[in-house]
Formats: sequence, C-alpha cells, structure tokens
Amino acid sequence: MARGSKSQGSDPIDEMELVRRAAEDPAAFGELYARHVRQIYNYIYYRTGNHQDAEDLTARVFMRALRHVPTFEDKGVPFTAWLYRIAHNLVANWHRDRSRRPVVPLEKSVLSGGASEHPELEAIAHEEQDLLLAAIRRLPPERQELLILKFVERMSNAEIGKVMGRTEGAIKSLYHRTLNALRDEVRAIEREAKR
Repeated sequence: MARGSKSQGSDPIDEMELVRRAAEDPAAFGELYARHVRQIYNYIYYRTGNHQDAEDLTARVFMRALRHVPTFEDKGVPFTAWLYRIAHNLVANWHRDRSRRPVVPLEKSVLSGGASEHPELEAIAHEEQDLLLAAIRRLPPERQELLILKFVERMSNAEIGKVMGRTEGAIKSLYHRTLNALRDEVRAIEREAKR
C-alpha cells in the first residue's frame, strides 16, 4: 500500500475536477488514491508505529473517502486536508481502542534474523530512534501531526496550516512550542531511564 505515488505539479487533471468526477467515476477516485496513498500511509504509520495497522487504517481512510466523496465540498483547502482529517480521526480512535486493550509487541531482535557488521552502532541508532519516537508519542496528537507533516511529508508551514486549519503564523508558533516540548520529553525519558 505504501508504494502509491503522488503526482507533483504537472497533474494533467485538476484535483477538484477529479474530486467532482470521483463521486460517480471509480477511475477518477483511483487517480486520487494513487496521488495521495503514500502520504496518508506515511502519516498513519508514524502515528501508529506499525505497518499492518497503518495499511489497515489507510485502507479505511480511502474507503471512508470513497463513501463520502459525493458530499465533499470545496472550501478552498486541498483535498488532502480532508483526507488527513479522516486519517487523524481514525488514528485517534485506534489509539483510544488500544489504550483499552493494550498489545505487547514482539521485540524487533526476535523477528530480525540477520546480523549486522556493526551491531553496537546499530543498537545505538535504534536506541536513539526509539527514544525520539517515545518522546514524540508522549506529545499531544496535534503536535505529533505537525511533526509528521513537517518532517515526513516535508510540507511548508503554509501547507501544514491548510491541513490543520490554522494560519501560517499559528503553525510557526505551534512548531516552536512543539520542539521545546519534544526536547523536554526527551530529557524526561532520559531522567526516567537513569532511575
């Protein structure tokens, strides 16, 4: 599912025209899917940390979008903002459901059989990545969303503002506060680990 491609800039058909056609034409919706599946999958994966759940939730996003595309209204924001809102809601529900039924994941080392040439460097890199992801997951969902859109999707502040329904200035301010909060969370996790 993550292999879908997003067309850039030179789209032969205008996005809103595709959205209008998608209400009745499955091929038009297929084009919308191809344009956006990668970025929606990435967004969900970084919010869940699990490929299978990300694939399942991505499929649900597009099934919901297909069901509701006839009622989509062009309010001057990109179609992707609507898809991100659907994804955000599904991920929030997924987190709420998981908090009721915690799942204990298998260790990565049990599942990966290959040996590395530099296992100590790989272990350090994994520890740092796990620390950062743990700190990000302790942030409120809105701040997690901002970081994913900024660093995974590489969106500008203006684009993020459209997706999140805020001004560019509000996104800059939220970004600054988010980085400070992330730094504090990393420090807190490190202090907890030392105890």
